[in-house]
Amino acid sequence: QVQLVESGGGLVQPGGSLTLSCTASGTIFSIYVMAWYRQAPGKQRELVATFSRDGSTNYADSVKGRFTIARDNAKNMAYLQMNSLEPEDTGVYYCKIDSSSGAFWGQGTQVSVSS
Repeated sequence: QVQLVESGGGLVQPGGSLTLSCTASGTIFSIYVMAWYRQAPGKQRELVATFSRDGSTNYADSVKGRFTIARDNAKNMAYLQMNSLEPEDTGVYYCKIDSSSGAFWGQGTQVSVSS
């Protein structure tokens, strides 16, 4: 059984920074893609960033230049460094992996950007 656990969310003022972490555990032979999604209140879940096994990354236009995704293959961990946060970044942030065992989601961590 595969589990994903996110951490690092919280309340931050506009212009501030947060770093989210995601730890994958269980029987995972190979993780192809680690990704972060977010869901704002009343909106659909959207892709924020991805980190593929080949080292390539992809970002939503709204976070380019402000967010950085990182990955530690040895620890099956992903990170999302978020800088210059804006109120529009508020939402629940989810970690997702695409692996040899299937696709899995974490339970989410709340990020709130407000003064």
